Amino acid sequence: MHKSRLAGFTIDCKTGDLDAAADFWSAALGLKRSAADTPAKTTYVYPQDPDPNAIHIETQTVAHESRVHLDIESDDIEAEAARLEKLGARRIDKIQTWMVMEAPTGQRFCIVRPQRANFDKEANVWE
Repeated sequence: MHKSRLAGFTIDCKTGDLDAAADFWSAALGLKRSAADTPAKTTYVYPQDPDPNAIHIETQTVAHESRVHLDIESDDIEAEAARLEKLGARRIDKIQTWMVMEAPTGQRFCIVRPQRANFDKEANVWE
């Protein structure tokens, strides 16, 4: 048995100025920029103040073309990957603590460790 649910969305940005990208997405989405972010943070910048129970929206520097992908949080990444493979997804890569997957329709997404404070109480339970 394991749990999973939507964790949030990552805006993949092929850019040398992630700070400017986060500023754009903060303004575009009407979100207050996270005060914890600094221009020196080069991989992820959050265009929203984090709420420990809300889905996350983050900008990320990438080498591939810009796109948006979603993250699924799970307390057992391997079990969630196997469940999603049965639904037709395929594994693309394991990176540090998360798994990159591809849906049968071609969209990439990640399975990540639990992100939100209310995960145990609110996540879907899978046999």
